[in-house]
Amino acid sequence: MILFILVPQLAFAQLPTIGGVVRGAARQPVPFASVAVLGTTLGAVADAAGHYELAGVPAGAVRLRASAVGFAPIEQRAEVTAGQSQTVDFLLQATAADLGEVVVTGVSRATEIRRSPVPIATLSRREINLNANTNVIDAAVRGIPGLSAVTTGPNVSKPFIRGLGYNRVLTLYNGLRQEGQQWGDEHGVEVDGYDIERVEVVKGPASLLYGSDAVAGVVNLLPALPSGPEGRLRGEVLNEYQSANGLVGNSLGLNYQKNGFQTSFRASHRLARDYRNSVDGRVYNTGFRELTLTGMAGVSKHWGSSHWYLTLYDNQQEIPDGSRDSLSRRFTRQVAESGLDDIKKRPLVSDDELSSYAISPLHQRIQHYRVFTKTQLHLGGGELHLLLGAQQNTREEFNHPTAPGQPGLALRLTTYTYDVRYHLPDWQGLQISLGSNGMGQLNRHQNATDFPIPDYNLLDAGGFLLLKKPLGKLELSGGLRYDTRLVTWNDFYLAPNPATGFAGAAGPGAVGAELPFPAFRQRYQGVSASAGASCVATEQLTLRANLARGYRAPNIPEIGSNGLDPGAHIVYLGNRSFRPEFSWQQDVGVLWHQATLDASVEVFHNYVQNFIYQGRLLNEAGQPVVIVPGNTTYQFQQSAARLYGLEASLNWRPAALPWLALNNSVAFVNGQNADANLLERQGEAARYLPLIPPLRARSEVRATLPTGKGRLTGTYFRATVEGSASQNHFYALDNTETATAGYALLGLGAGTTLASPGGRPVVQLIVQVDNVFDTAYQAHLNRLKYFEYYAAAPNGRLGIYNPGRNVAVKVVVPF
Repeated sequence: MILFILVPQLAFAQLPTIGGVVRGAARQPVPFASVAVLGTTLGAVADAAGHYELAGVPAGAVRLRASAVGFAPIEQRAEVTAGQSQTVDFLLQATAADLGEVVVTGVSRATEIRRSPVPIATLSRREINLNANTNVIDAAVRGIPGLSAVTTGPNVSKPFIRGLGYNRVLTLYNGLRQEGQQWGDEHGVEVDGYDIERVEVVKGPASLLYGSDAVAGVVNLLPALPSGPEGRLRGEVLNEYQSANGLVGNSLGLNYQKNGFQTSFRASHRLARDYRNSVDGRVYNTGFRELTLTGMAGVSKHWGSSHWYLTLYDNQQEIPDGSRDSLSRRFTRQVAESGLDDIKKRPLVSDDELSSYAISPLHQRIQHYRVFTKTQLHLGGGELHLLLGAQQNTREEFNHPTAPGQPGLALRLTTYTYDVRYHLPDWQGLQISLGSNGMGQLNRHQNATDFPIPDYNLLDAGGFLLLKKPLGKLELSGGLRYDTRLVTWNDFYLAPNPATGFAGAAGPGAVGAELPFPAFRQRYQGVSASAGASCVATEQLTLRANLARGYRAPNIPEIGSNGLDPGAHIVYLGNRSFRPEFSWQQDVGVLWHQATLDASVEVFHNYVQNFIYQGRLLNEAGQPVVIVPGNTTYQFQQSAARLYGLEASLNWRPAALPWLALNNSVAFVNGQNADANLLERQGEAARYLPLIPPLRARSEVRATLPTGKGRLTGTYFRATVEGSASQNHFYALDNTETATAGYALLGLGAGTTLASPGGRPVVQLIVQVDNVFDTAYQAHLNRLKYFEYYAAAPNGRLGIYNPGRNVAVKVVVPF
């Protein structure tokens, strides 16, 4: 890949170049605006003076689109002549938000956000960079209402959309479904956050396009394509520091394009120690070390485009367990195996250990490798899109203090994915898309001692038909899909392993062999459907509504688990008779869009049949069952569920103060058990669903200084307030969850870009301070809140608290 980047000349036919300047109010240049050739993958980012250059544009009539944060996008047509270059300038109009932005996730074809019946939200790289985050999901949570995350420490965040998560939210990397052990609480998303150019989130059933596991929505993480000038190696160096956990992040990105050939490479490394807060001090075993390599090579021509991607991800993530001294509340560490471990006699963790960047012996290591290709062909008047990919996820959890080199959990998941779709030529305005996608999986235990699930095989396939028809101001869309999934495994025996002294996979004739996972074979199938409409009633007002039926097959832990997940400190028990989940969701939205004001209100209702959730396992006396000392025992259950809520936003840019922007958002969801028989048996404690986020609101005031004659551009100052209401609607059965107090966090930030005399950006500086007042709080979806070994604490504060004040500095040097 590096050789491709460094090759100065490639044997491709010379294609024309388009360049120009992007300007805004008072014809001032708009720095770092994006310009793209619609229908292709060609694009460029303007420099600090608003200059852009597009190389390799195919001859003929093309449509160009310019966009920037805080401006309404604009399109212009150009007639490109072979061998000639031309100038196309843009004049953007300021706006508070970007409802005209085009998205590609969850829709059959590129669609404006406001014309999509299903709510879709986006987050740009510029907005990601403004915040201090330890992973890209946390960045998206801050910028997209309705998106939340269940966290286990600072670097493990699992996306939740409108109260649903885990295998109900499908995470994509550039359209390729992310397949790891995502059923686990402590397993995050294995991507390089520094490489993500854009996040697109579908809030609602997206099973129509993606099949099972998208019943709650989709999070698509999109990397950047090369955008530098023709025939010139471009890139950036990024350095970051965060004070709460001493995070040091470094990233080098390179890209090159010439005559339609495109290639890029990025290497990123992040290192963090235990984070701190005002209640717990430094929280033992929350550090991590992460290395990511990403490469791409491809071509973009008049006939279409084809790109190959290769990513390598390696993360060593410490595993906190929350054990501490009962009086001093200082953290302790495990030194004996579970059968001999006495929580009250564990040694204290020293200050040197808490401050060290070294990864402790008790940690998990996750390695994730992807290789895939995306091809787009103009064929028969339509477009053919093809994605083929292979990925392997290896996860090891080292949880044996007397044998630190012996992993407790060791799983290797290999996934092969395909996605093919064809967009037929428009016929009397009717847009028809049809396609098929699916995957094959093999999950195998390696050198392990803990076996929460069996080895299994999975085969998944589905086909869909989508229709879209514009009728003046009204646009109708809908579709139908059928899915089938086959899950199988053979008898899976366990027996004592003399070589390790622990349990291990064995044959049926092994001494002491047990059969916790009898053979299983089950086919699941389901039909998904969607019908919706959007209406641009006036230039400012857009109305939209959608009704969708989603489908999700049970995942492996839900049907097959029978053992300890050491990282989660939970013994899971599955149910082999589970049926697929089916959801019926209704969405209604009202959007108002004008030059200085954007406002939106989205209301949803979701009824889920056969909803699967976890409940504590009790004995006949009503007491919690303990199978493995020091670990809780949960059994998956199934009933009906109902979720409803809303998201609203109000963004204002005063006409008299065009440099000022005020952005506000609020999100609310309520999830309740809809099984009357269960409520009659269990009472009020079982009324609410687990892991439902509380009411959340966010407000931001941002001042961006006008571009003057000096060398500083894009200078801004911002203040944010993130508020979370108390959560008193929680799953209280068996003390599974507890009430969570509300809190408000103040953030302050500033940034600027130093440009060269010629207007080219030299260095960008971003400073962000989160939780300015060092507020002690526990997020309701923070699993560390429940990491507690005692019924009471001297300070009255149980569990682990979220990170305290965090000062982050980010420096980006483009070249």
